[in-house]
Amino acid sequence: MPTRTRTTRTFTISLPPQMAEQVERVAAAEHRTTSELFREAFRQYRAQRALAALDELVGDAEKLGNNGYGPEDVEQLVHDVRSSRLIAK
Repeated sequence: MPTRTRTTRTFTISLPPQMAEQVERVAAAEHRTTSELFREAFRQYRAQRALAALDELVGDAEKLGNNGYGPEDVEQLVHDVRSSRLIAK
């Protein structure tokens, strides 16, 4: 008999009673399970973190300026970086 590999993992979290009640109300109002609600919340959290990191990088890049590079230089710059990584290995 073949064994099945789990496609999910279970986490136990603790919430204050009032917040737990809010979670249950929202899940019921949206016809979702609490697991679905927390998965969506985590996806949103990751998206916000990614946007914050991108905003920080954009800010850093704006401070540095473009060093004279333009869109036409991107392909060569990517090639140079990839080549230097291969050599470093």
